[in-house]
Amino acid sequence: MAQNNITKTPLDALGYGFIKDHHIPKGKDEYYLRNMQMRNGIHYRTLTAYEIEQLVRNGNTTDNWNHILVSDAFNPDLVKNCKFHGLVRIGKLEPFCLGFSDLKTPVGLYNSTIISCDFGDNVVINNVNYLSHYIIGSEAIITNVNELVTTNHSKFGNGIIKVDEKEEVRIWLELCNENTGRKVLPFDGMLPGDAFLWSRFRDDKILQNKLVEFTEKKFNNKRGYYGKVGDRTVIKNCNIIKDVWVGSDAYFKGANKLKNLTVNSGPEGRTQIGEGCEMVNGTIGLGCRIFYGVKAVRFIMADHSQLKYGARLINSYLGQNATISCCEVLNSLIFPAHEQHHNNSFLCAALVMGQSNIAAGATIGSNHNSRSADGEIIMGRGFWPGLCVSLKHNSIFASFTMINKGDYPAELNIPIPFCLISNDTKNDQLTIMPAYWFLYNMYALARNAWKYAHRDKRFDKTQELEYNYLAPDSINEIFTALEKLELYTGKAYLRSEKKTDSDITEAIAVGKLLLKSNNKLVDSLLITADDIENSKRKTVLVKVRQAYKVFEDVLLFYGVKELIGFIKANGPTSLAELRKQLPSKLSRDKWINLGGQLMPEADLTELRKKINTGKIKGWDDLHAQYAIKGSLYANQKCMHGLATLKEIAGLPLNKLDEHQISYLFNSAIATMEWITKGIHDSRAKDYSNPFRKMVYESFAEMNEVVGKLEDNSFIKEQIMELKSFKKEISSLKKQIGV
Repeated sequence: MAQNNITKTPLDALGYGFIKDHHIPKGKDEYYLRNMQMRNGIHYRTLTAYEIEQLVRNGNTTDNWNHILVSDAFNPDLVKNCKFHGLVRIGKLEPFCLGFSDLKTPVGLYNSTIISCDFGDNVVINNVNYLSHYIIGSEAIITNVNELVTTNHSKFGNGIIKVDEKEEVRIWLELCNENTGRKVLPFDGMLPGDAFLWSRFRDDKILQNKLVEFTEKKFNNKRGYYGKVGDRTVIKNCNIIKDVWVGSDAYFKGANKLKNLTVNSGPEGRTQIGEGCEMVNGTIGLGCRIFYGVKAVRFIMADHSQLKYGARLINSYLGQNATISCCEVLNSLIFPAHEQHHNNSFLCAALVMGQSNIAAGATIGSNHNSRSADGEIIMGRGFWPGLCVSLKHNSIFASFTMINKGDYPAELNIPIPFCLISNDTKNDQLTIMPAYWFLYNMYALARNAWKYAHRDKRFDKTQELEYNYLAPDSINEIFTALEKLELYTGKAYLRSEKKTDSDITEAIAVGKLLLKSNNKLVDSLLITADDIENSKRKTVLVKVRQAYKVFEDVLLFYGVKELIGFIKANGPTSLAELRKQLPSKLSRDKWINLGGQLMPEADLTELRKKINTGKIKGWDDLHAQYAIKGSLYANQKCMHGLATLKEIAGLPLNKLDEHQISYLFNSAIATMEWITKGIHDSRAKDYSNPFRKMVYESFAEMNEVVGKLEDNSFIKEQIMELKSFKKEISSLKKQIGV
């Protein structure tokens, strides 16, 4: 029996009947959606007898010349060797040559088969073997394309179904888990906060159903929408482009296959797709760059993200300003500002909360520990696994975790932020250094925060993204870390004293006493944790005393910085007035990272309630709420900072005296000084290390290659910020009279 169903229809039917009669509303024709989509303002007319004669002489054919409509500035000499079928409308054609980069080609339609399409002014269509049901913008250049086609059930990458389609054709994104339990419907304009909200709270059936309704309501399910190629878009040397909506100013060159996509592009950001790329079932944001053999299936690329050098992105969401090269990413939700550059890294079933960097050889999530592929890994902001790190599901990592090279054999639950994790195979133990970034790598920590903020190219900033390493999420984690360090230290001391009948309360009290007093006895203790790795081997914590002190210092620093912001915003002229302005009730609430936007958990609960009760009626409403919450962030962060200051300093802020506030200011200056010194010194190591210097003939040559330390613009900027910080505090002291 024949396997391919080959149908036969009359030749003169080609280009007609795009929408079946039973799908056309009463009183409409098959062009009603096409006419609604075409907004170029061009007035089209029928051809004159002379124009028809010229077109025939130029080797053009059609089943009906009356269905070729043109603008008043149409030039038939610029249409040659084309086959037209169905209703075709052609704009102005003038004897010009359009140029883009090194490509120069004459305006007009040449050597192409064109079926039921509309063209703007001065387009170039050259050697397009099959062009069907597209609306082409003005000054678009399309040359050497095998197939550019739209079907009557095109969805352009959105997770909807058209009239009379079966549910099984719907496209889902299976984020964070390979078992489809966190799947979401993709849609053009989906923000990372949307993907996070939808992929979590799976037991909230009302919420889940509402989000499906939002997506269905956002798009029309009627059949018959045409594809679009926007003004000034250039498409050359491509093979198959099917059901793709393309914005203006895009650039495609040498793509193998593009199918069921929305490609946003325009003055806000030009999107480029290059050689050998194959992309199916996705949406691509403004300003994206996709080159050299990329494979992407069921995906969303948010604005200004990049895929390069054979990268594979499957069933995943890639946030704004993120870059993936060479590697493979499956079933992952990645927040903005992610970097993954190297050829052999692998990321699977992961929630990556942004500002992350995954190195070569990292294998994250390939080892499933259950009887099904249903594991997950959650990585807080600033996650940074080193070379050849292998991690297992299920694992959770606090913000700014760095992982040393190694094959980690068991699940990990890391509650301590800013730590370094090492797999010590010699001693058969897991080693954790809390506050590693502050102690030894301040330059990288501070520069990354600066870098991500400066490289944020988003035009649409609906979601307020936080790039500072000291923010409500990481600050709350530091408080958790302090409690953990107190517990672990207390247990270690009591073990050393052979006290086996102590409870957790006593252990915390003992540990707190030792750490608060900066007792060097702590350095001699074997401090272990039994709730971090799912194995029988030891988890050993090092540099605990130093880390505890650093954590306290940065908490105080964060709080004072927010106090400074409060004073600047409220303008008190005396300490008494400041005390009156400061809130008497402060609470350090739980915060959530909603796609890179931080907000109090209570605010997210409120959003969920508004969705469930119908007060938020669609995605646009929800995005407006994100913007409103973002406008509140600075004040909410300030209140969180004041609550942090009250808690860590142990002082009621509305009763501060002159000595206390001077102490707080001076402590903040001291912390800023060691942060600035740490930034300088951690970078200076690269100039003094003999193993770094040995590849240069002289120190002068080294300076020529890597630049002089004293010329480092980032370090110079930090030194200037320290000076400004000191001046600001001095000015504020005078302002409030202390």
